[in-house]
Amino acid sequence: MAVMDATLPRARFARVDKSKGILGWLTTVDHKKIAIMYLFTTFFFFIVGGIMALLIRIQLAEPQNTFLTPEQYNQIFTMHGTTMIFLWIIPVWAGFGNYMIPLMIGARDMAFPRINALSFWLIPLGGIVMYAGFLVPATTHAGLLCPGGPGDATAAAWGRTSGSSDSISSAYHRCSAASTSWRRFTTCAPKA
Repeated sequence: MAVMDATLPRARFARVDKSKGILGWLTTVDHKKIAIMYLFTTFFFFIVGGIMALLIRIQLAEPQNTFLTPEQYNQIFTMHGTTMIFLWIIPVWAGFGNYMIPLMIGARDMAFPRINALSFWLIPLGGIVMYAGFLVPATTHAGLLCPGGPGDATAAAWGRTSGSSDSISSAYHRCSAASTSWRRFTTCAPKA
């Protein structure tokens, strides 16, 4: 009897990406290519988050600086933190894990490679959705939660009115039942 070579099944069943070039990278299910795409994408978001950190530092460099408006500062501060946590720290470990774990355990690929590829593509999609918020004009948060506030025109544009029984109306009742000190700082106080 012939002794079976341990590398034979791996060579026979290994996935081969037949597509070359950019299409091969975009449609790959190879764990190494997915890991490289994770690392490049997360490094891009790291650079974007770093630029936001620089903008924050410029604003805080001197008192009464008008480099950014207070609204812009709040947006950039929030997006910097969100970018660094959800688009850098968490997915960069997924990139390292995608590359290293199959090699460390001797597997030919990750389990469920198509789901693995989909999980990568959700990262840039999530980044696009997050940064699309900069393209939408700002509305008053209290107006969306409390009808009658400054952003009530937005709620009306969505087909919601202050007399409806949807979540905005119930939020209004929660807001109007809040304490007097809360009413001083929001637009939720009932109109006289």
